[in-house]
Amino acid sequence: MNRRKFFATAAAVLAAPAIARAQVGPSQTGRKWRCVTSWIKNMPGPGVSARRIAERINVMSEGALHVDVFGAGEIVPAFQVLDAVGQGSVEMGHTAAIFWGGKMPAAPLFTTQPFGMTPHEHTAWLAAGGQALWDDLYKPFNVKPFVAGNTGPSSAGWFRKPIRSAADLKGLRIRSTGIGGEVYQALGLTAMAIPPGDTYAALERGVIDAVELLAPANDLPLGLHKVAPYGYFPGFNKPNGASEALINLAAWSALPPSLQTIVETACRAEHDLAVAEAYDANVKAIEALAAQGGVALQRLPADVLAAAETAAQSVMDRIAGTSGAARQIVESQRQAMRRGAPWKALTA
Repeated sequence: MNRRKFFATAAAVLAAPAIARAQVGPSQTGRKWRCVTSWIKNMPGPGVSARRIAERINVMSEGALHVDVFGAGEIVPAFQVLDAVGQGSVEMGHTAAIFWGGKMPAAPLFTTQPFGMTPHEHTAWLAAGGQALWDDLYKPFNVKPFVAGNTGPSSAGWFRKPIRSAADLKGLRIRSTGIGGEVYQALGLTAMAIPPGDTYAALERGVIDAVELLAPANDLPLGLHKVAPYGYFPGFNKPNGASEALINLAAWSALPPSLQTIVETACRAEHDLAVAEAYDANVKAIEALAAQGGVALQRLPADVLAAAETAAQSVMDRIAGTSGAARQIVESQRQAMRRGAPWKALTA
């Protein structure tokens, strides 16, 4: 079985059943959008989310708006989704804000931040004013963002060798992106941005020593544990795993309010469903890994977590200093976490 077929099969196993209605094609008078993604088509987690968002839009709009989804590399490479949508080459994209730190230092905070918000805390913050900050940040790039799926908390990574202390991290090469990658850099690793679909090959060839990607449910089908059998938790680097839908502003403005509501509803529904599925899928993935044997799932040493938290706060301070918008986003998230801490402590 080749790797593309493997992903499609894995997606069918891990994803919930597709929308139980026949697909609706575009009417002769309907709009047709292309949605490019940063994922292999139907990749468990975000790839499945991209497909289901399109399915919901197609069904709910009854042909008034039809969205076709394309995997990474079919139209544009994984890390060019933002540019393609902003330039109007396509109308829509499904990706993750974590990829855009080079263009907007604060953008990764809309996917996650080390030692930051959980998925529920993040969506509460978006509803309480975070969405407006997100819209303002992305507007110069000519896109409208929506939260559009979530893989939940991630693992800290898969490593070839055991990590017994912070000293064991020095000099390792890890596939890691965004702010988490910057924290790993501060701990003495070399962080490398590699598209999700290329991670196994890079690990197998020895290009990298470790991979930080997503959660066990997403990582298991990639077979990362077969090369790097030491899985570490908690995922301090990504306690949240929000993906995003990007809509070209001109295409968005051209939609009537009814279709705008359908697009937004499809995205938010996928986020809620994906969070629930991620929890269940990770339970099953941990069971599957235990049944295979030869895989060690364990907690990171205390000195690693302490050093990582110190580095994370330094990185956040650096991001806050890059612009007024970045400072506003960082402070807004920090304030939301402080305000939410008493309730979180009561319910933990």
